[in-house]
Amino acid sequence: MVNASETILLVSRISKDSDFLMGTLYTIFGVLSVLGNGILLFVAYRKKSSLKPAEFFVVNLAISDLSMTITLFPLATPSAYAHMWLFHRTTCTVYAFCGVLFGLCSLSNLTALSCVCWLKVCCPNYGSKFSYFHACMLVAGVWCYAAVFAIGPLSGWGEYGAEPYGTACCINWHAPSQNSAAMSYIVCLFFFCYIVPCTVIFLSYTFILLTVRGSRQAVQQHVSPQNKITNAHTLIIKLSVAVCIGFLTAWSPYAIVSMWAAFGNPETVPPMAFAVAAIFAKSSTLYNPIVYLVFKPNFRKFLCRDVAQCRKTLYECLHSSAQKGTHMQSHHKEDCNSTRLSNGLPENYRTCRHCPCPETVTGIRQSLTDYSPQQTARILKGSLHSEAAVSQLSSELQSDFL
Repeated sequence: MVNASETILLVSRISKDSDFLMGTLYTIFGVLSVLGNGILLFVAYRKKSSLKPAEFFVVNLAISDLSMTITLFPLATPSAYAHMWLFHRTTCTVYAFCGVLFGLCSLSNLTALSCVCWLKVCCPNYGSKFSYFHACMLVAGVWCYAAVFAIGPLSGWGEYGAEPYGTACCINWHAPSQNSAAMSYIVCLFFFCYIVPCTVIFLSYTFILLTVRGSRQAVQQHVSPQNKITNAHTLIIKLSVAVCIGFLTAWSPYAIVSMWAAFGNPETVPPMAFAVAAIFAKSSTLYNPIVYLVFKPNFRKFLCRDVAQCRKTLYECLHSSAQKGTHMQSHHKEDCNSTRLSNGLPENYRTCRHCPCPETVTGIRQSLTDYSPQQTARILKGSLHSEAAVSQLSSELQSDFL
């Protein structure tokens, strides 16, 4: 926990009701993000042998989104409910570093994915040569690209600090007005991590849409022969629109507000504007899994198959448990109708050791139904033992025996 000198600069600047609403949204987004990205990674693991090179970016996107959820939400949620930042300044720096690293990695993933889609659709001769090695190299490049801007403030190029609304940490948007190095960092961040990715995504999907409309032959070379052209059109258009809307909806509000604070007067920016923009930015962690699980046919197919298999396994377990319970109940009922001899073998009350076996004497089964079992007693006379029915004993011996 923080001491008094550290707490005074990290107190929330929005109302308690707004903080409570933010904490609730963080909780909901965190749970949905963990479920969505976890399912996406599980499906990818199940189909790892048939993953295509371009789908490596989908998996990497789920990893970066899940990492952001795990590192940010457990710290931001209790701080929002407490109406103040609950942790040390070092934790604040680590929080900001993780937010920048995983956030930029997600944006770079979307940019790289749009470039790969453009290559496969618009340049099928080159797109067909895109291999697993190329995908791995691009994924590594995505992480390196994000790491450069995430490590910058740690090395003196830029600065990490508290968010203007007070219950989270990110880049210090007030620093550019006081430090030229911080100003250059903000300019590079805005250009290379917002303008360039946004431009590349829009151009890539614009060329894809134009190619789909103008050249069906290029689409036929991209998709498998079993798919219809209309299905390919629909899939590409859905992915294009979904990715562009997701990018703009999630990150544009935060980019606009942060640039307002960096290049204008930071005091004129309402803290609530930063809080709402941060909520939208963090919502991207649950939006992307929905896009790819719904719009990717092969991911959706594997997910439906796994769900059906889980339901079948659960039904078989419940059915076998019910049968086992019925069997145990009937076995217990039969066991209650019998007693145990000294050697542990069951002896049924309805039969007697001296009764003839009904399986070996088939001719007298009818008479056996009226046969009543007898109690016997062993009598010792001197050194000789004899056995007789209790009913044949004298009345005196019979009373002593009973």
